[in-house]
Amino acid sequence: MAMGLIGVRQQRPRRPPAPSSTEAAGGRDRQPTEKPYTSADLLPATMTALLEIKGLSKSFSVKGKTFEALRDVNLSVDDKEFICLLGPSGCGKTTLLRIMAGLERPTSGSVLLDGVPIEGPGPQRGMVFQEYSLFPWRTILDNVAFGLELKGVPKAERHEKARQYLKTVGLEGFENSYPHELSGGMKQRVAIVRALVNNPKALFMDEPFGALDAQTRNVMQSELLRIWQEQQKTVIFVTHSVDEAIYLADRVMIMSARPGQISEIIDVEIPRPRVRTSAEVNRYREQVLSVLKSLRKD
Repeated sequence: MAMGLIGVRQQRPRRPPAPSSTEAAGGRDRQPTEKPYTSADLLPATMTALLEIKGLSKSFSVKGKTFEALRDVNLSVDDKEFICLLGPSGCGKTTLLRIMAGLERPTSGSVLLDGVPIEGPGPQRGMVFQEYSLFPWRTILDNVAFGLELKGVPKAERHEKARQYLKTVGLEGFENSYPHELSGGMKQRVAIVRALVNNPKALFMDEPFGALDAQTRNVMQSELLRIWQEQQKTVIFVTHSVDEAIYLADRVMIMSARPGQISEIIDVEIPRPRVRTSAEVNRYREQVLSVLKSLRKD
């Protein structure tokens, strides 16, 4: 049952990607799209979920004791949807993300991507971490091309594709640089396009902007929305920041304390580009904070 702006969502038409942000990205202004988007512009009338989680639980054994990290998680994510996972520290957000990405196995339950069970890492799922995870001995070009190299793509072809992706994030001219020569925001751009160069169906992001300063973080959030709109990928994004979740997401999924479950799902029905200080954003912020406060009391 809906409660104000908050409600557990069952089924609704799938939301298309947003128009490009007008905020500056990497020091260059992005132009807004010429007309507002509508569902009919991008999406067919009927669809099935791209990502489905059914009855998922995860336990760990530490020094002979069993700890339940996740319990009976059930959710579905639409194609091209932007989801943020939010919740208290230790609630299992990262564990759930890693299971969805195929980096860990659940104790029970299943994860399906396009109807196919996820049983390990694969090119259909891209992963971006907070610590960038770039190879320090490789140039920026070779970092981006790494996944294509593993797939056996010829050197000239993979380098050309990597150059194209670097150009999309304003890093043309940095192909021969090394990670230590780049700023934090630039490194994170490299990490994002390295995950996208394999053309995955879904992008999983674990607090990718958590180590950045506030100004760079805001720029990178807008840059990510632009990339999402252009690439039209499904994004699952873990964050501790309520403001970040409201600014980015189509839906915010709030998890309970351990053992983690999906406690509340909030549709953020604010047109993009969103104004961080608007009354609409403030109303959502207050309601999300109210949910988090109630979870702490429980």
